[in-house]
This record gives sequence, C-alpha cells and structure tokens, in this order.
Amino acid sequence: MSPTPGTDLVDLIVTPEASILSVIKAIDRTGLGVALVCDRDHHLASVVTDGDIRRALINGCKLDEPIRDVGNRSFTAVRAGTSRMEAVDLMLKRGFHCVPVVDKTGQLVDLHTLSAALVGDRVDSWAVVMAGGKGERLGELTKGVPKPMLPIGDRPILEHIIRLLVTHGVRRIFVSVNYLGRMIQDHFGDGTDFQCRIDYLHEQEDTPLGTGGPLALLPEMPTHPLVVMNGDLLTRIHIGRLLAFHRSGEYVATMGLREHIVQVPFGVAEVKESRIVKLVEKPKLNYSINSGIYVLNPELLPTIPKGRMYPITDLLNGCLKNGTRVGAYHMQETWHDIGLPEEYANAHQALG
Repeated sequence: MSPTPGTDLVDLIVTPEASILSVIKAIDRTGLGVALVCDRDHHLASVVTDGDIRRALINGCKLDEPIRDVGNRSFTAVRAGTSRMEAVDLMLKRGFHCVPVVDKTGQLVDLHTLSAALVGDRVDSWAVVMAGGKGERLGELTKGVPKPMLPIGDRPILEHIIRLLVTHGVRRIFVSVNYLGRMIQDHFGDGTDFQCRIDYLHEQEDTPLGTGGPLALLPEMPTHPLVVMNGDLLTRIHIGRLLAFHRSGEYVATMGLREHIVQVPFGVAEVKESRIVKLVEKPKLNYSINSGIYVLNPELLPTIPKGRMYPITDLLNGCLKNGTRVGAYHMQETWHDIGLPEEYANAHQALG
C-alpha cells in the first residue's frame, strides 16, 4: 500500500541527525503530516508528526537542532503481513492517518495510510446488508438488542461488516432494518463517521421480508453488480476478489461458498441391492455451504416481489431453473455465521 500517489516510502524517512528544519520540509513535501526517523540499518527509531515539531519549537528547540529527541519513540506499528483491513481497523480506532509496518527486527518495510486504503481501491458497486432479523435462535442475547448489534470484541457485528466493505472500497451501503432498527440507525447514522454513505431500507414490523425481499425497497437501481450480505456474519472475505470473480465469469449472480466438513461418528455401509459393497469407517463428508454473501447483477432486482417474504435463494433457484449462469465463489478467508449461542462464542474466540 503506497503512502500517497506519487510518494515513495524513502521520501518519509529521515535520520536522527537531520535538522528540525529539514524534517519540516520533508513533512511538507509528502503531505502526510509525518516523518519516520530511521537509523543507518533502516530500523525505525521514532515517528515525528507536525504536532510533535510544533510542541518542540514552543518548548524552545531551534530549527537547526537534530530531530532525534523530538519524535515519539513509543509509536504504534504493525508487523509485516498484517492485512489491510486490520491496519485500517487500527487507524480508525486510534484516529491515526497512517501506521508504519516493521518486520520482526524492527526494520521499516512499509507504511499503511488511511487515505490510500479508503480511496485508492474504491469500487463502483453498492452493498446491501440484511439486518432486520430478530435472531430468535440466540435466545436471551437478542432480547432488547437486534442480532447485528451484538458485540464482537469492542464493536457490534454489523460494524465489522461495514468496516470490511469500506476497507475494500464500497462507499454506498444500504442496511435493511426491522426489529429494533432504531438502535442500528442511531449507531451508524448516515455513515459519515464510517467514511461511507449509509441509507436504510425499512421493513414493516409485521411483514418481515427475509434475505431477499428488502432488495425490492432500493430507492434506485444500481448500475453495477450489487454486493449482498447477511448482517450476522464475521468474515474477512476480500470483496474486490469476489467482484472480480463475478465479472470475469460473466455471471448474473454469484454465491459465496464456504467449505463445511461433517465427521460421521460411525462406520458407514454402502449398500447395493441388499448387499454391502463397501465399508467406510467414520467418513468425513465435505459440503460447500452458503456463506450468506452474494453478488447480483442489476437486471435481477426488478424480478423480486414487493412487500412479502422472499428468501434470496428463491432468486438464485430461479436463475438456475432458467439456465442463467450462477457463479460459485469458494472463499478461503475467516467466516463465522452467528446464529446460535455457541457460534457467537466461537466468533469471540476467533477475533481474540
């Protein structure tokens, strides 16, 4: 992830002996408001912001003095290999504009910047997140709180989804609401605090619309493939790769699939005409299950009935019946469907 268009990482690096004035010029030149102080072996010693320099000058430092004692030696950095979403999550949580990347020896290897992450990979697709369900299988957990607002770590499930979409360039998001929907709207507002625009699709309290029906409430038709997600998922799926797969296969619809292995605890007999032909001891059965993540072409949306329960699988089954191409995207990233109390507990453990 490059710091900013036209800026090399080397432009941000200064030596401990560099004068405060030269560091001011470097910060001004790159436009990031930060300089990285590294020794001759490229180990990151401190991070200097324009605020650090202002405070140093107020405290009597001179412009020709070295920068070595001005910066923050207790800086926050991430290890090489940290995903973009994790880095963005950290920056949004701490209010940072950038965060350096170091290897296990402390050498500087890269810099994540919020501007590059949230602007550089912007996509034209919108997203719809289905967040109107009651989550009755979770019992007491959803008495007084909608399932998408149950916390995972330090934020609600739905916030993890919104941040995932934003991190991968989705800037317009619709959220379907019904059960205790006001709690969702109060938390997310119009999306400004999450670097996106959020609009709400309001289901009638006595007429839940299922996983597909809220799509008929969209106020306008999208012009690009639409990402649709259930609002009770904890996942790291790469939205850009999902959209690229959909387009490259020229599919009208794509379903995200997840591998699910079932261990049969008994020996299984394969029988043919009253005769055992094969014995398998405690076999493992491998299934591709629906992850609750989809991509739909805009032309499918007018076929969705209005004002009634409509599972999105009905739409996909209709495509299959008509011979329309439906893509199978086998996702490898983390995925948890939070439908039962034990699954909710597993999602907590996965995040921790």
